[in-house]
Amino acid sequence: MLHPLEETSILSACELAKQVHLNGEALTILKSASLTLTDGESVAIVGASGSGKSTLLSLLAGLDRPSGGEVWLLGEPLSTLSEDARARLRRDRVGFVFQNFQLMPQLTALENVMLPLELSGHPKPEAAARAMLERVGLGQRLRHYPKHLSGGEQQRVALARAFVIRPRLLFADEPTGNLDAATGRQIIDLLFQLNAEEGTALVLVTHDTELAGRCDAIYRLVDGRLVGARP
Repeated sequence: MLHPLEETSILSACELAKQVHLNGEALTILKSASLTLTDGESVAIVGASGSGKSTLLSLLAGLDRPSGGEVWLLGEPLSTLSEDARARLRRDRVGFVFQNFQLMPQLTALENVMLPLELSGHPKPEAAARAMLERVGLGQRLRHYPKHLSGGEQQRVALARAFVIRPRLLFADEPTGNLDAATGRQIIDLLFQLNAEEGTALVLVTHDTELAGRCDAIYRLVDGRLVGARP
């Protein structure tokens, strides 16, 4: 059965459920999660620690498979795609920003940002990576390794890496979780600035309700169910 918004939405999830088995017993993480996201729209997913926010993000991005329900990502029903096909879809069209930055420690800032471009066969990966690092204020830190960068600088590199592929959709999982308040505000301002300039759709997972309030819509995970609130 085709989802009614399959052709017009960037992301559409219908009745997602997730169970895992621990010590022979079934543990329900998600019972029912549905949402839609259109071009350039931003949504926040909030909830208590351990409520399943990161699990839901993994399902939406096709990094994990649901126990029930379906996800359509950029018009593709993820259940019909192979693991390689899902990986190609993410590589070419989807950006990620994580709480712990997920930079390659053996690569410089420039090399970290070049990496997704090289994987996708971009004709001029170094020039594009340099331009994006300039854009996030790190033009003087191109040759520095992650261990020589502050937390805020590392997250700027991560933002540059996420946006350099010009993604249609960005997933951000607690992007300020490892930063102090002042640095976190700078990173979020930059995230929303880049998001607006690029017209990228955004799924933001956060426990910060003030941050969530900057999005177009807020969804809350309660007892394994996703409750949506839109203006």
